[in-house]
Amino acid sequence: MTVKIGIIGCGGIATPHINGYNKLPDAQVTAVCDVVEENARRCAELAGGATVFTDLKEMLDKADITAVDICLPHHLHKDAIVAAANAGKHILCEKPLCLTLDEAEAVKRAVDDNGVTLMCAHNQLFLPAVQYARRMVAGGTLGDVYEIRTTDSFYHSFDPSTIGWRANREFIGGGELIDTGYHPTYLLLYLANSKPVEVTAMLSNHRLHFMDGEDSAQVLVRFENGIVGNIVTSWAYEPSDNTEKFSIVAQRGYVYSQGKDVTYKMRMSNPPETITVKQPTISTFDAEIADFVDCLKENRRPINNEEDGINVLKIILGAYRSAKEKRTIEI
Repeated sequence: MTVKIGIIGCGGIATPHINGYNKLPDAQVTAVCDVVEENARRCAELAGGATVFTDLKEMLDKADITAVDICLPHHLHKDAIVAAANAGKHILCEKPLCLTLDEAEAVKRAVDDNGVTLMCAHNQLFLPAVQYARRMVAGGTLGDVYEIRTTDSFYHSFDPSTIGWRANREFIGGGELIDTGYHPTYLLLYLANSKPVEVTAMLSNHRLHFMDGEDSAQVLVRFENGIVGNIVTSWAYEPSDNTEKFSIVAQRGYVYSQGKDVTYKMRMSNPPETITVKQPTISTFDAEIADFVDCLKENRRPINNEEDGINVLKIILGAYRSAKEKRTIEI
């Protein structure tokens, strides 16, 4: 069985997606769609000769595809998901899933009504370090988890001439938090493996003052199982060298990673020792694409589906409300 893919949106993020499909023997990009025909033709060539479309409805009606991969700007995600689901196509969608809870409701209804699979393109979940830590938590190695911190910050070279649609709150849905900040948010929820119940946030615009929204955010999340999470994210600054990708503090010890290897210390061991476990280097985009294809072939649940994507959105929208109203928001 070959899974035939239609790419929707042929901007820069489409390239690693197409490269991922090109490496699989059981997947093929057979169609691409973009309102800018030049972009679509570039992606069609990269895919080895996919059919070019400039109209989404036409592609969904005519293209030989099993599923779509949505690589559009944020404000276009909901309409593309609903259209694809109504056409009976399975869906991989870049983050964020959508921008409002009303949009989220429409997405979930379309997916449920049409019985299609939707996978959120949360590539950082495929980091070997993340999977190692998740197994430690799930297996009870750490005991009760107390706190989790996830971070994703870097000095972005955006300026008014290069930031494009991301400068506009209407298109991006906020600021940095709903873009790069989406990664440490879904990572936090994945590691906590519990329902979020409260969120408190402080947003800042330290440097990229031409943006409508924030360029930095710090968010606190309380989960139903008692875990407290902290999200730190920014486009404004380069973090210190000892900043972790994630850290988990728990009853029996702690575990952390800067994105590559995993280090943990078990307080209960005698004597306590700190252990670093080497992890392989992978392309998280390749792993994400391969898993999406496998989900469709095996008819199994994706690592993060629309329900997970909606929970991530609830955290971010709650954070925006918290910052605006200067109070803790119940989710």
